[in-house]
Amino acid sequence: MAEQAEPRPEKKKRQQQVFTLLVQVGRKDGDGLPEGSTGAGLLCYASGVDEAEAVRETVAILKQADLAPLDVTGYGTLDDRLKQGDEIDPEERALMQRALEENAVIVAQMTPFDD
Repeated sequence: MAEQAEPRPEKKKRQQQVFTLLVQVGRKDGDGLPEGSTGAGLLCYASGVDEAEAVRETVAILKQADLAPLDVTGYGTLDDRLKQGDEIDPEERALMQRALEENAVIVAQMTPFDD
């Protein structure tokens, strides 16, 4: 009689979270940044199972949008930011919730850099 294989343990699905990221972008042809700027800072809310995934997804999407990501600084999840004493207004919370619901990267703010 053949032995039955033991059932595989179910993989636990890791919970998606939203991370606040600040991405610095440089110039690239067709990037849509204002003429004369040297780059920009983008405040993004990105979903992922961890911050590394959120960063990878954000960089990939920005590259698809013809932007040139140079550096990403992570500020953690909503809970992380609240523990650090950040005040988060309802509009910002709504954008975070949208990023979570849509499994998306939301660019909340863009600040062009000038020399």
